[in-house]
Amino acid sequence: MKILMGTKNPGKIKGAKIAFEKYFENVEIQGISVDSEVGDEPLNEEIMQGCKNRVKNVRKYAEENHLKADFFVASEAGLIKHSDTWMDFNFAVVENSVGEQSIGSSAGFAIPEKYVDEVIEKELRVIMDRIFCGKNLNKEDGGIGKLTHGEITRIDLTYQAFTMALIKFINGEIWK
Repeated sequence: MKILMGTKNPGKIKGAKIAFEKYFENVEIQGISVDSEVGDEPLNEEIMQGCKNRVKNVRKYAEENHLKADFFVASEAGLIKHSDTWMDFNFAVVENSVGEQSIGSSAGFAIPEKYVDEVIEKELRVIMDRIFCGKNLNKEDGGIGKLTHGEITRIDLTYQAFTMALIKFINGEIWK
């Protein structure tokens, strides 16, 4: 099974691969760097739009380069305001070769009010790198790995989002 993914981020690719391998055999994911066409720290509806844009752009890349795939996928993380709390979520979009699309999300976690403005201005990863004196935390375990003391990683959140997005494709007609 060939999957083209709208990122080269190894943590996101690994999370997607784990999800797909639960349901399909011989999973190969090729990461392709494409634009999300949204801000670096997407907010609210921009998160899903960023995912959809990445899928659109990776599909366009495939057509221009004569690449075939069974699925075109993307994930995006960002902040959603729920009541008076900003929360970080990961979303995933999975589109099959005939254009049927499905979406999913991960568990979310609250961002302390004292960091919200800075996160919106600079991106969560920048704040996490500063807080934890690390670089590129978003590539593997992520800041969430630090916050949960290794219990849940960025890969886990990506895996959750892709598993939820695959529901449409792993249940046949009963969930379409």
